[in-house]
Amino acid sequence: MALGIYIHVPFCLGKCSYCDFVSYLWEPDKVRAYLEAIIKEVKMRGKKIPGSYKQVESLYIGGGTPTCLKKEEISFVIKKCLFYFDLLPGAEISLEANPGTIGRQKLEFLNRAGVNRLSIGAQACQGRLLKLLGRKHSFSDVQDAVRSARQAGFKNISIDLIFGIPGQTLGEWIESLQRVIELLPEHISAYGLHLSEGVPLDERIKNGELDALEEETGLKMYEKTIDVLAAAGFEHYEISNFALPGRQCRHNLLYWRNLPYLGLGPAAYSYLNNRRFGNEKSLEKYIQRINGGKSAEAESETLSQRIRMAETVILGLRLIKGINLNEFALRFGKRLEEVYPRQIEKFAKLKLLEYNGEIIRLTRKGLSVSNQVFVEFV
Repeated sequence: MALGIYIHVPFCLGKCSYCDFVSYLWEPDKVRAYLEAIIKEVKMRGKKIPGSYKQVESLYIGGGTPTCLKKEEISFVIKKCLFYFDLLPGAEISLEANPGTIGRQKLEFLNRAGVNRLSIGAQACQGRLLKLLGRKHSFSDVQDAVRSARQAGFKNISIDLIFGIPGQTLGEWIESLQRVIELLPEHISAYGLHLSEGVPLDERIKNGELDALEEETGLKMYEKTIDVLAAAGFEHYEISNFALPGRQCRHNLLYWRNLPYLGLGPAAYSYLNNRRFGNEKSLEKYIQRINGGKSAEAESETLSQRIRMAETVILGLRLIKGINLNEFALRFGKRLEEVYPRQIEKFAKLKLLEYNGEIIRLTRKGLSVSNQVFVEFV
């Protein structure tokens, strides 16, 4: 079975006010030590991984801000992956990028190095909202980044946006959608703002400096997202993701289908042979373990069939086309409707789930309250 590989680059030029990902401010010495360690981990995993997982259909470099690294550093990591793993012809190689950290020369180099999909973090088009989120760029920088990417030869560009920001209006959200559509990307991710406890933006809301956006307004924004992007020709294929035909993110589809993937770098998670395991979150500890010739794993869990079935349902229902019931039965030896009859009956009556004997999927109404559905399958 072909594998997806995720590489975590834990560096940024500045921490965004809503971010809870493992990341550190860019420092030359830390970057150098990280690069030495990640190459060792690529080699270690490449030599030990079973032959059935040697073939790779997607490589995703995320962060952090991977593009705060030098172009040669990014290329070197990709080359090592190509050496120790067998990338299938036409494999998707994605790179997350922030405006202001990429230019035409850098992008041309990376395109030649094999990167064929770019994910650009725009988040909003209004300056005041970008400032509130702690972003270091303007929307003009986003436009420049897309223009440079096209000139560099990229034919598959995704742009990220966030709705539900404190103080954001429905009109501002529609404006962001429309201005991003004008950039003609192949893919758009539209995420509702989720704040983990302790991040700066969450603290400002708790301290009364800011008011959280009303849930009703956030739901209207999500509904409008579906309609606006559909009118622009985008297929809604996952709760938060929209793509032109044939341009879905192949790497993320592995996650939503609950298929095997390998995570490399600090705080990266893997799912192989019914086992989920995660690397050390601390960059220092990650580097120490790798340099000591040890695995970077800090936690591991072998998943029972019951858990694997539940996770397959929860992740699969994120996909707009839902879950193929025959495929589920072939995978687990049990029919989904036999395992979860109560949940299916309950949510079908509430018109949150559609079930026709061949597939099960969230309805349009169910998409807006998906977490309420998911929790019942745990």
